[in-house]
Amino acid sequence: MKCPFCGNMENKVIDSRLSKDGQVIRRRRECNDCSKRFTTYERIEEVLPQVVRSDERREPFDHARLVQSVQQACEKRTVPVETIEQMIEDIEKQLQETGEKEVSSGEIRDEVLVRLADVDDVAYLRYAALYGDFDLEGFASELEQRLTERRQRTKSPSTP
Repeated sequence: MKCPFCGNMENKVIDSRLSKDGQVIRRRRECNDCSKRFTTYERIEEVLPQVVRSDERREPFDHARLVQSVQQACEKRTVPVETIEQMIEDIEKQLQETGEKEVSSGEIRDEVLVRLADVDDVAYLRYAALYGDFDLEGFASELEQRLTERRQRTKSPSTP
């Protein structure tokens, strides 16, 4: 491991710790030349599929980009950051488990929408408006469907 301060390749590990979820090892290192300390993280290389955009361009899956898009939809809502991170991690895990080499951006969008529907109605509609394939009538139909589902959920069991 190359020292970020002096570039020397000789260093020693002075501490190693496993993350809470067991997916990452944090290592504190000390350079043998300049004696400065730095931290490295070791994790399993995840093989995620290429994302096929609507114009047929292919891009690597971008965790940060997906988090940003969901955070944008959840802006000024009471959706905890941990919920968003867990949602994205679940989607990534699902993509890895399929073993597919390519996935359409629409499939990722649909997975986000399924999860947002359970978390926050407004964030769901914002995400659908930003990334969905809706015209005005389609969006109005989706909004009406969400309102109908909400009414059914809030209706008490004793009400006919």
